[in-house]
Amino acid sequence: MNQLVEDFLQYIRHERGQAEHTQKTYALLLGKFIAWANQRGLSDWKSVQLAHLMAFLQHERERALAHQPPGSPRRLSSESLYLEIAALRAFYRFAENEKLLPANLAENLSLPRRWQRLPRALTGQEIERLLTPETPETPQSLCDQAMLELTYASGLRLAELRHLRLEQLHLAAGFITVIGKGNKERVVPVGRPAVAALERYLAAGRPQLVTPRTPANVFLTRRGTPFAPVTLWLRIKRRARRAGIARNVTPHMLRHSFATHLLDHGADLRVIQELLGHASISTTEVYTHVAATRLREVHRKYHPRS
Repeated sequence: MNQLVEDFLQYIRHERGQAEHTQKTYALLLGKFIAWANQRGLSDWKSVQLAHLMAFLQHERERALAHQPPGSPRRLSSESLYLEIAALRAFYRFAENEKLLPANLAENLSLPRRWQRLPRALTGQEIERLLTPETPETPQSLCDQAMLELTYASGLRLAELRHLRLEQLHLAAGFITVIGKGNKERVVPVGRPAVAALERYLAAGRPQLVTPRTPANVFLTRRGTPFAPVTLWLRIKRRARRAGIARNVTPHMLRHSFATHLLDHGADLRVIQELLGHASISTTEVYTHVAATRLREVHRKYHPRS
């Protein structure tokens, strides 16, 4: 069973170009099903029936969550259950298409309704505080400044920021090339403040972080290595805390702020879709709900008969 899952992971990695995070998530979720199946004497995917998939999902709905006190009523969220079903459906679709299994049992699994979470953006005032340069200048502060300016200026995903390489920078022309989900390349313009912060970091910060084994990644830790996701997340959270922002700031909030502020100032939704690297306009349309919510709040606050 594990070997077939590994074939699937190789497929989404090399042929579909799925993000590393997606690959790890699918591996974890399918591994949970295999462990459950092995406990029930199922050692081959051809022995699995739809009833087994349904029983597994029912088990997941009812089981107590890890790291919770005994007797806790908390159970798996519909969001987590959605991901488990999505992983099974993607795996079975691959196995049927490759003639590895006779039928796609998971196509009969219905996905639970997902609550639409509106993206959280920083206010203009919070952005100004976050992007105020820190003193005294150090290689780390210059790196942080360049990362924050670039993320807000270009709407990069966390993985895109981490993996950005020197050859992708075209600062004299005012743009960068970004390798996004599915290995799709897009061109994203970079504003003057972000260009200035990057040039300052490349001239005075990055050279002091480089070691003989440093790769061509733009942004480096103090050891001269590329950032791990958690490390980069913590760097941004600490910077926000030092800037006096009480909210829980994440790298993705800067991406949301980029899109929301563009829409607020009249940018076309199709342009925002291209800049964000969304495959579908429906993904970008969530920002129209954010804009509408903000309009209602302003109307309620300032209109005399709201």
